[in-house]
Amino acid sequence: MSHMNLHLPSSPVTSPVAPPRWAIWAAHLTALVVLPSGLWRIAMVLGYPAGYTEAGFVPFETLGSKAWMLTLSVVCELVAFLTIGLVRPWGEVIPRWMPLAGGRRVRPVAVVVPAALGAVALTALWANVPWWWTYPHEDMTPAGHLLVGILYQPLVLWGPLTAAVAISYHRRHRTAHRRGSTD
Repeated sequence: MSHMNLHLPSSPVTSPVAPPRWAIWAAHLTALVVLPSGLWRIAMVLGYPAGYTEAGFVPFETLGSKAWMLTLSVVCELVAFLTIGLVRPWGEVIPRWMPLAGGRRVRPVAVVVPAALGAVALTALWANVPWWWTYPHEDMTPAGHLLVGILYQPLVLWGPLTAAVAISYHRRHRTAHRRGSTD
């Protein structure tokens, strides 16, 4: 029977400090705040003008623009989904199914630094979204201008949510490291 346990760790290799509930909620919310704008872009890929005038929608009908919008939507959602790794075991130990690196412990600095830099970049990138309605958008209908503004507003939260969850991850692993060095 003992031979069956050769491939399983005898104790969990994740942080002994569980993420706080608020961090878990914030990590999941991060993936959700990206969704409305992504769905809007996908609607355009599928041929729905999504608030653009007929003349304004024409540039979005090319294969290149459709590929770009679809790629942007998928990549944004995948990047936002990575925030969930800051509160899940796969953010501490690379899943075993991953070639070459599977089962290896993730160094916290390799997680915290990209997450923090990403949070800063996302905060800067989406900082002007609250003023969407003050910018002219002649290629959009009035209803489309309102709709797109509403769909993009959640993106303002992406950077701050990522920062909060990254700070929580850092604190948990700093605490775990201190405990490990004193035991």
